[in-house]
Amino acid sequence: MIATVAEYVGPLIPQAPQFPPTPLLLREKRLDCARAVAGHCQSWPAVTPGAGRHHGVGMGSPESRVAGPRRGPVLLALRYYGRELARLRRWTAPATLLPALGNIGINYIAPLIVARLVGRIAGDAGMGVGSALPYVLGFAGVLLLAEVFWRLGLHCLNRLDALGIEHLYVIGMDELFAKDAAFFHENFAGSLTKRVLSFASRFEEFVDTMTFQVVGSLVPLLFGSVVLWRYEPLLVVGLLAMIALTALVVAPLIRRRQALVDLREEAIARVSGHVADSLMNMDTVRAFAAEEREAAEHRSRVAQSRRLTLRSWDYGNLRIDTLVAPLSVLTNALGLLLAVALGGGEHGVEAVVVAFTYYTNATRIMFEFNQIYRRLESSMTEAAQFTELLMAPPTVLDPDKPEPLRSRAADVRFENVTFAHAGADTLFDGLDLTVPSGTKIGLVGRSGGGKTTLSRLLLRMTDIDAGRILIGGQDITKLRQADLRSLIAYVPQDPAMFHRTLRENITFARPDATDAEVRQAAEAAHVTEFADTLPDGFDTMVGSAGSSSRADSANASPSPGRSCATPRSCCSTRRPAPSTPRARSSYKRRCGGSWRAGPHSSSPTG
Repeated sequence: MIATVAEYVGPLIPQAPQFPPTPLLLREKRLDCARAVAGHCQSWPAVTPGAGRHHGVGMGSPESRVAGPRRGPVLLALRYYGRELARLRRWTAPATLLPALGNIGINYIAPLIVARLVGRIAGDAGMGVGSALPYVLGFAGVLLLAEVFWRLGLHCLNRLDALGIEHLYVIGMDELFAKDAAFFHENFAGSLTKRVLSFASRFEEFVDTMTFQVVGSLVPLLFGSVVLWRYEPLLVVGLLAMIALTALVVAPLIRRRQALVDLREEAIARVSGHVADSLMNMDTVRAFAAEEREAAEHRSRVAQSRRLTLRSWDYGNLRIDTLVAPLSVLTNALGLLLAVALGGGEHGVEAVVVAFTYYTNATRIMFEFNQIYRRLESSMTEAAQFTELLMAPPTVLDPDKPEPLRSRAADVRFENVTFAHAGADTLFDGLDLTVPSGTKIGLVGRSGGGKTTLSRLLLRMTDIDAGRILIGGQDITKLRQADLRSLIAYVPQDPAMFHRTLRENITFARPDATDAEVRQAAEAAHVTEFADTLPDGFDTMVGSAGSSSRADSANASPSPGRSCATPRSCCSTRRPAPSTPRARSSYKRRCGGSWRAGPHSSSPTG
């Protein structure tokens, strides 16, 4: 280990901190204190520092972002989806057009054959089965061909959906990986998971709606209009005029319903935010016997969500569809009247049958205005919940021309560093700190003093406002972030455990580690004390908090081979070990650390 920075987070004391607070972290620590005081807790040291970190209703939680996405995120989501359709155009064209051709065959060509057969029968009372057989065979052939188009179209559509969703999943995670640390402090992990998964999965609903209800309706309507024009141009004029009138009348109602949908989505976000809040802070809920109060709040929010959901649904049913229904009836009646009035001459009964059938098929589009809008609205709203996060670009970026790593000593220097958290007073002003190679140090201070912040600045989780930070004489802003962090073994204060095997957790920092190196790191962190007792050893699936601390240490332990090849710093932000003499002796035997007493507690420096 080249340089160890150990954070001390001791018992909170009932006096104001002397350091500027961070916008979120220290605020939560202070809230922990205030909560204990409000609950008449007399023992301040019993309050655990950092409890509930990043779990409260923060700046980016669903509670604070309840409004529906604005136009910008929706357009950005549309661009992403449009790029997928263009990228997969070999599947897009057949997937969208073949079902439309199938609809033409089923809803327009087959009825046209029947109409001609009816017209033939009406004009020739003695027509037999033999004369009708060509029409019947043509009718059956058209339906079979339509089914072939549908099967081929669905085959292409399945691949379009699957490949598009796969690529959008990758894009979503890549965009999240590019975000800086502050972004993840300001957003619930559960909310981000839902958003990135919905961003990809909603592509299927978007494409299917466009295929079956937009292209699948408009292309057959165009075909039907051409056929009707051959019989009587006024039939086409009447049909398109009624569809346009319906769209004109329904559009304001749909916009009004959008406002109701925004309120509904806001209520759903409040429910999900409260659920995430309660579950992620369950220890605090139980500690203050607040289960009933939290359950009552949940019932209240769910009831409000139900009321607003029914309100938006009822508006679609009682206002929009109730208006569309008589317009649809009027359109069908108008078509039949025009067909009877204008269908004489050479077409006669055939024109009446064709006009009635085509008008009936076409008026389905009028009824589907609201459904189409609801489906597209739902898919784009959910996708925009994710693209809204992309409107603000990441602030910590790799340099355009990064410097290569130099193989030299890993001394750490903070030179005239100035830093302030967003919205807070300056935390460091002209800070100078030098940690020579091979040195072990410990930082002791109150919560909010900047101990964790120093580690995060060294890792370049966020950028400083002025000055520079150097490792081995290299400015960290001139290195690739991946190269910088490959030099540092980091043990966070809050244990982290991936739901993977114990081996995968240990090798997370170095996937190419050999079994011997994994064993060596596990022994150094005393992981073998429990790993050897597990049925599957290092191949046991883990993820519980009970084993996280030691596994984190093993994860951060560099192998001797790598330590020689690449000097590494080790940043530990652990809470101090127990302060009893026996515990101190045990800690020194296991970790090789030394102790330095502070005014309120002790902090390990090794």
